[in-house]
Order: sequence, then C-alpha cells, then structure tokens
Amino acid sequence: MRRDVLDLRQFYASDLGRAARAMVGRKVLETWGDARGLDVLALGYATPFVADTRHAARRVVAAMPAQQGVELWPAGGRNLTTLVGEESLPFANALFDRILVVHGVEESPDPISLLREVWRVLAPAGRVVVAVAARNGLWANSEKTPFGHGRPYSRGQLAELLREAELAPSGWTRALYVPPVTWLAGWAEGFEQTGSRLWPGFAGLLLMEAVKQTFAVKPRGSGARVRRARPLLAPAPSGAPVSRAPAGHLPRAPLERGGESPSFVAGSARRGSNGDGAP
Repeated sequence: MRRDVLDLRQFYASDLGRAARAMVGRKVLETWGDARGLDVLALGYATPFVADTRHAARRVVAAMPAQQGVELWPAGGRNLTTLVGEESLPFANALFDRILVVHGVEESPDPISLLREVWRVLAPAGRVVVAVAARNGLWANSEKTPFGHGRPYSRGQLAELLREAELAPSGWTRALYVPPVTWLAGWAEGFEQTGSRLWPGFAGLLLMEAVKQTFAVKPRGSGARVRRARPLLAPAPSGAPVSRAPAGHLPRAPLERGGESPSFVAGSARRGSNGDGAP
C-alpha cells in the first residue's frame, strides 16, 4: 500500500526531508546536467527533486499514482501535476527526454508494468533515473521516513528489474549517508562527504540510471523455388494441326501422379454404377 501524498508532503517539509531533498536533488543534477530544452517527467513523488529543473527544461510534468494521491505543484503557479494509473500512463509514446522515478517502484504492486510504461513514454535517446531505498541502508529500516516502506533493493536487484522492463542500466550512485534522525539533519552535508569515502555501502538511497533498449528488425529477402503446374491441354496456334492422343492412352489426372488415387473419387464411381448410390 502506498504512502498518502499528505504524509509525503509533511516529510519533505521537515528538516530531515529538506536534507534528503538537497542530497538527492544534487545527485540528479550531476547525472543529467543541464536539462535545457528537454521534456521531463517526475513519476511517483519526485517533485521535490525537479524544482530546479523546471526553470530550464522545456516541459516538466509530475505524474502521481492514484493510490498515493495528487497535490497541486508548484505552489502559486500553473498546475503541472496529474493523477495517473501505474500501468497506463496518459502520455504519448516516446514523449519524454528525462524521467525521474522516486517513491514509485518500492510500493508498486507491479513494478515491472510500471517500468514498462516508463519505457514506452521514454524517447529513444532518453534517460531515466530510478531512486529506491537501499537494502542495507539505515533509511530502509526507519518507518518514520517514506523510504522505510515498501521493498528496498540492492544494486543487483534493481539492475535486474530494469532489464526485465527492457531498460539498460548505464550508471549508478548512492545518496543519504546521514542517519534518519531529525537532530542530525543539520549535519547531512558532512555525512554525505565522509560517508561516500569511508562507508559507501551504508547509504540510505540507491539511484540507477538506465537508457531505453530498442531493437531494429530489418526484413531480408530469400529466394524460394515455386512448383508450377504444367497444363495438360494448351491452346494450339491458329492454323496449326491439333494432335489427338490415341484411344486407350488418355493422360492421367494430375491428382493421380505418383501412383496415388483419392478414395472419394473411386467411391463415387462405384456408387454411380447402379444409379441409386448403393455399392
């Protein structure tokens, strides 16, 4: 069951949530670079991490699952969010250049179907970043944060999940080394710098980038021998003599070639001998 959108909004308004937003948003910016002129989709509850991208990108759309609920975003501006079904995103094929999935995979009842919809709406040269709770991190064991709900993933498990959805992993990184404790939120930057060097395996969040796999099939022509039926009677040219076969040497029917004779032909001949169909 998904976390309610009100719980998610309340968390990211807290000190710990703001620290998480800063750490993860930086990783997304480092991965994508400048999104100027691109179409961006924020799927799940990814609006806290694409706020800076919104001013540079050509279009930013936030899609929130129906079980989670939707909120107006951005505050004080034209609404850019929509309520969607996980297995049927209301977007055209190959529409988005960048897709960010946060709080989307862990609590999904069918993550493969969700990611296949991501594959469908992703442009052929597009890139997707999926963020999940790390299996061996502290955040996956804390139910006070949204990352403590649903299924956490290891790097190998997330890569396999993406491959099943025909998304090829192209890179990965970690974030959120600070313990999920409110009074440590002010030290998040120090934990981020130190943790990536001393204990990289204990990050709270795993981010993996993937690209769309496309397969081009080119038909190849192949020659094949065709058996053509040779007519028994061919029209003779005008003025040419017509040859007739001698009596008793009539040609055999085409179905009899090879020494086989259809049974229904022989049966009908016997039935016609007395005119009433009896043998």
